[in-house]
Amino acid sequence: MVLKKTTKDKIIDYISYFFIYSFLGWVIETIYAIIINGYFVKRGFLYGPICPIYGFGAVLLIMSTQKIYKKPFTKFLIATIAFTVFEYIVSFVLEMLFGLRWWDYSNDFLNIQGRVSLVYSIFWGIIGLFLLEKLHPFIQDLIQKINSKSANRAQAIIITILLIVIIVDTVFSSIKYYN
Repeated sequence: MVLKKTTKDKIIDYISYFFIYSFLGWVIETIYAIIINGYFVKRGFLYGPICPIYGFGAVLLIMSTQKIYKKPFTKFLIATIAFTVFEYIVSFVLEMLFGLRWWDYSNDFLNIQGRVSLVYSIFWGIIGLFLLEKLHPFIQDLIQKINSKSANRAQAIIITILLIVIIVDTVFSSIKYYN
């Protein structure tokens, strides 16, 4: 018997996905930087080992493609467009707020103001398709197993602690970059 999830349960799941994908994004960024630079480079805006752009992007993609699980090419197109627009907006907002650029694709073919480029847009589409087709079903099952073995109160406490940590990290990181 499958129990219907409450709105609170769904919110907790999405917050869990946000933190998982934010951490995995940080791992991808870190590995990429090590390959390119040959040494560890701190990646992302925050002090901690997460890149929220990946978490927000993944959750938005998961939510926006729930009805099209049987159409991989459509998911690829949605991921490509959504991640490209999202990356552009985040780049613009971060630069307006802090006067810094965390990435610059100015030397890439078919870029828009160095904020996005065709190569990375295609890459984001591939990553998005992989996320939706392979990674997210695995993560979703893992979260469901964890949820079935732990009390709702424990989950809520863990999520609350993680949210407090990311809020504090965001405040201190913003102060660092704003000055």
